[in-house]
Amino acid sequence: MKFRSTRTHADVVTFKDAVFQGLAPDGGLYVPEKFPSLSGDELSSFRGAPIEEIGSKILSLFIDDIPQTELMKIVAEGLSFPLPIRTVQERRILELFHGPTMAFKDVAAHVLPGIMEYYLRKNNRRTLIITATSGDTGGAVAHGFSEKDNISVVILFPKGRVSKLQREQLTHVGRNIYPIEVEGTFDDCQKMVKQAFTDSDFKKYNLTSANSINIGRLLPQLIYYASSWAKLREDNLTFVVPSGNMGNVTAGLYAKMIGIPIRKLIIACNSNDPVVKYYKTGMYEKQPAHKTLSTAMDIGHPSNFERILDAVKSDYGLFKEIFTAVRVTDEETKQVMQKVHKTYSYILDPHTAVAWKAADILKLDSPVIISTASPVKFAEEIKMSADITVPDQKPTYHQSQTVFSSGNSYSELKRIVEAVINR
Repeated sequence: MKFRSTRTHADVVTFKDAVFQGLAPDGGLYVPEKFPSLSGDELSSFRGAPIEEIGSKILSLFIDDIPQTELMKIVAEGLSFPLPIRTVQERRILELFHGPTMAFKDVAAHVLPGIMEYYLRKNNRRTLIITATSGDTGGAVAHGFSEKDNISVVILFPKGRVSKLQREQLTHVGRNIYPIEVEGTFDDCQKMVKQAFTDSDFKKYNLTSANSINIGRLLPQLIYYASSWAKLREDNLTFVVPSGNMGNVTAGLYAKMIGIPIRKLIIACNSNDPVVKYYKTGMYEKQPAHKTLSTAMDIGHPSNFERILDAVKSDYGLFKEIFTAVRVTDEETKQVMQKVHKTYSYILDPHTAVAWKAADILKLDSPVIISTASPVKFAEEIKMSADITVPDQKPTYHQSQTVFSSGNSYSELKRIVEAVINR
C-alpha cells in the first residue's frame, strides 16, 4: 500500500513515511494511492467481534509493514475505553467521549502513538510532533503521547477560543509536551504548523504532526464507523457528523469507500460554513473563522476538505450523492440543548447539538449521531448559553501546568519552539 499527495499524484511513499512526514513536500495531504476493499466474509466477521479485531483488520488494509498481531495489540491498548451507542428518542448517539480527555479525538490519538512507537523502536529514532488544535485534539494528543521518551510534542492552540477544561487538559501535561497559546484563530495555528513543515530548519527534528492532517491520525477513526455497523447490524446507515476540520467525516467517507455499508454522511456545521456553501453552490471559498458555541468547529478553511475533494475526484454530483451539508446557528444549538434536556433528560454538548439539529432540519429517520465530546468539557458554556447544569466531574491532574505564549507570527513561534526543544 502506497500513499500520495492530494496535489502531486506522481510521487508515492510508504505508510511509515507518510506518518512521519505528516504533510507532503508539496503542501498536500497524504491519501491512499488506491482504496482497498473489504470482502463480504471480512464484513461478516466484524459482527460480534471485539474492537481490537475489527480495528486491526481495518488498519491492515492500509498498513502492510506492521503485523496484524501487533496492530491488534496497538488497538487493544489504545482503545481501552468503551464506544457505546445510546438511543435517545429515535436517534442513535455514538458516544465517542469516554476516553481520558472526554472527546472523540482520544480514539485516534491513542492508536497513533502505538503505531509511531513501533516504527521508532524498530529504527531507533526520535521525532518531534507539531500540531494545531481548536480544542479537543490538543488534550487528546497531550494525553496520548505524554511521557513518551522518544517523542516530543508541540501543541498550538488559539488564545480565548478553547474551553476552560480543554485548556486545562492540554496544559497539565508530561515533560515532553509543549503547549503554546497563540494570539489568533485555529486557522492561524494551522497555517503556522504548515509553515513549519516546509521550513528546512525543522528537518533535523524528524518533524511530523498528530492532528488529522496526518494520515496516521485519520485512519484509526474508520474503526468506530465499522464497529458501529457491526453493533447495529443495519446496512445503509446515515451518520450525522459535527464537522470542523472535516477529519471525522473524511474517515466516514473512507469507511464507505472500503465497503462499510454507509448510505449517507451528513456534514453538520456551525456558522463557519464554507463546506455548506460548497454543497449549495459547487463553489468553495475559505472564510475567516469566528467564534461560536461549538468552538472546536470554528474553522473557516478545513484542511481535510482537500482529501474529500480528492476522493470524489472533485465531482460535485458525486459529492452530493454521498454528503449533505447543513448549517446550524448558535441560537438553534442553544434551543436544541434545552429541548433535548427538558424532553429526554439527556445533555448534549454544543457540537453534538449541532448534529442533532442537522438531523431535525433534514427530518432523518433513525440516524446515527456522532457525539464528539462530553458535556462536562463544556459545562460552563452550557450553563451560560442554555441554563443547564452539567453534573460535576472534575478531572485529577498529576502534572503541574505548563504553557508558553506566542503572538500571531511564525518567526516568533519558531523562536519559542526551538528554545523549548533545545533547553
